[in-house]
Amino acid sequence: VPLGQPFDPVAPGKGRELRAVPPLTAVSCSPALQENLDRKLFGQHLVSKVVVKAVKGFLNNENAKKPLTLSLHGWTGTGKNFVSKIIAESIYKKGLKSKYVHQFVATLHFPHAQDINIYKDQLQSWIRGNVSICPRSLFIFDEMDKMHAGLIDSIKPFLDYYELLDGVSYRKAIFIFLSNAGAEKITELALDFWRNGRAREDIELTDIQNALSVSVFNNKNSGFWHSTLIDKNLIDYFVPFLPLEYKHVKMCVRVEIKSRGYTVDEDILTRIADEMTYFPREERIYSDKGCKTVDAKLDYYYDF
Repeated sequence: VPLGQPFDPVAPGKGRELRAVPPLTAVSCSPALQENLDRKLFGQHLVSKVVVKAVKGFLNNENAKKPLTLSLHGWTGTGKNFVSKIIAESIYKKGLKSKYVHQFVATLHFPHAQDINIYKDQLQSWIRGNVSICPRSLFIFDEMDKMHAGLIDSIKPFLDYYELLDGVSYRKAIFIFLSNAGAEKITELALDFWRNGRAREDIELTDIQNALSVSVFNNKNSGFWHSTLIDKNLIDYFVPFLPLEYKHVKMCVRVEIKSRGYTVDEDILTRIADEMTYFPREERIYSDKGCKTVDAKLDYYYDF
C-alpha cells in the first residue's frame, strides 16, 4: 500500500485503500475538555486532573520529543470510552467522526491469533500512512485486555523518541489505550482507602501508577503482557479509573435523563440506582457495571 494511502485493518491481508485526506491545519485543545470532564464524568478526580494536564501540555508543546501516550485502566462502565470521546471532541471539530481519529477494537480488528503477523504489518502501514497525511492524528485502541500479546509492540518505533522514521515524524500524534486490565489493583487501593476511613478524593496518582503498570505488564491476559511499550517507559501516563459508588450511579442517571429532555423523577432515579449490582458482596460499595446499563434501564422506565 503506498505511503499515505492507509487501508482498513478489518480485512486481514486484504487492505482496502482509502482516499487520501488533506492535511490538518494546526489544532489546539478546546476549553471544553475541562468543562466536559467536570460536568459529565463522575467520581474520577485522578482522570480529570491527569488528562487535562497531559493533553493540554502536549498540544501546547511545539517541541515534543515523542507522541503523547495514555493508557486508561478500570472496570467496564467507569468512563474510559467516554473520556477518549471527550478528548477527541476537544481537539477535532467532528470528534470521533473526524477522519484524523482512528479507533481499533481488539476483538473486531484483530480477532485471530494466527494472523498476528498480518495485523502487525497492517497496523504499521495504517499508522504510517495516516500520520504522513496528518501529524496530529489520534489513535484509540480499545479492549487492550483482549488483544493478542505482542501485537501492540509492532508500533513501538512510532512511540519512541525518534525525530524521523523514513522521513515521517510521529511526535505530534496521540495514542490512547483502553483496558480492563489492572482494574483489580485499582479497586484494591480504593477499598483500602474506604476501609481506613479515607476519602477517595485523597487518592493520588503516585499511590497507584507504579503498581498499576507492573500489574498490567505481568498480566498474561493483556495485550500489554511483557510489552516493550511498558518496559521502555513509552507510556506517559497510566490513568486509573476508580470503581463507581452508588452516588456516582445516581449522578449518571440524572444527567442521562436531563440529556433526553425529561424531568427528573427522583423515585425512578433511585429505583434504577438500586437495581444495579454492587461489590464486594458484604459492603456493596461499587457498581460492578459502573454506569454501563443506565441507558437500557431508562428505556424501560420512561416511555421514550
